[in-house]
Amino acid sequence: MSKRIRRVGSIKGELLKKSKEAALAAVQIFNNPNISFKSESYVVLMIIAWTYLLHAYFRDQKVEYRYNRQNGKRREFEKTKHGAYKYWEIERCLNEAKSPIDKDTANNLRFLIGLRHEIEHQMTTRIDDLLSARFQACCLNFNEYIKKLFGDANGIEKHLSFSLQFSTISTEQKELLEEQPGLPDNIHGYIQEFDAGLSNEEFANPHYAYRILFVPKTANSKGQADRVIEFIKSDSPLAKVVNKEYAVIKDTEKDKYLPQQVVDIMKKYGYPSFSIYYHTQLWQSRDAKNPAKGYGTMVAGKVWHWYESWVEEVRKHCRDSGDKYIHEPENPPTKNCPR
Repeated sequence: MSKRIRRVGSIKGELLKKSKEAALAAVQIFNNPNISFKSESYVVLMIIAWTYLLHAYFRDQKVEYRYNRQNGKRREFEKTKHGAYKYWEIERCLNEAKSPIDKDTANNLRFLIGLRHEIEHQMTTRIDDLLSARFQACCLNFNEYIKKLFGDANGIEKHLSFSLQFSTISTEQKELLEEQPGLPDNIHGYIQEFDAGLSNEEFANPHYAYRILFVPKTANSKGQADRVIEFIKSDSPLAKVVNKEYAVIKDTEKDKYLPQQVVDIMKKYGYPSFSIYYHTQLWQSRDAKNPAKGYGTMVAGKVWHWYESWVEEVRKHCRDSGDKYIHEPENPPTKNCPR
């Protein structure tokens, strides 16, 4: 029987190599104009890339990343039915106390993990552009961490460049992106719920979603290199002007209301008999908690909150109901029901 030869660092090196190849493949597929199965492929490959990267890090730090349990003084490793070791998946790696990943980068990865679960069960459409900011952040985060953990020589930015485009973004395309047509209900609901669980600071962090504002440049000095994308310092006069103008049109965090707050608002509008009972009847009859309708969201996966759009719908309902909610009823309904 031949003696097994174990090369020091060989497994770590192989993990690192496969990690980089998975990340490069993810970006190359996403940038390929001949492939329509972009986002699904990107998410799966980037999660593999991050998993291998963290496995390489844990191996380097001598952290055991195989599932195991202690049986007395003996440690038993979990295995598949075919006898292979069970290694930590990406979420378990992020939850490890010795994980090197910062909170905002972890938020980005957890978003992609949840997105992968959703797209595994249903065909998706039109999510490539809508989620590109989070995909871009994932790329930048990966390149940052592979260099931080294993040195600048392992950076992959030298292998990729900016994608060239065949056209500018038309007004029609802009409106389509803003309206998000064809987005599956499960994906729309997942995005709303995940984002609602983040603070404003976490949502705006570039490690979670990397957003760039593009402004067409109409002039350039002759004889100078002319780049499609030019970067300016965030504290420059131009940046201050652009950010000031952009702040006028950018999306703001939506106000959220608990059910009782909606009821209290209706009372202030002059509908004193409107109660939680009537509110519950209304949202149930309209299936208003369907995420696709955009009336509200589940915060932290526990409590449903309503948006301003639902408050307006309730107010319209009260207004269209004549005197029903204007006078206090002699025997108001007190039936217990979900809010």
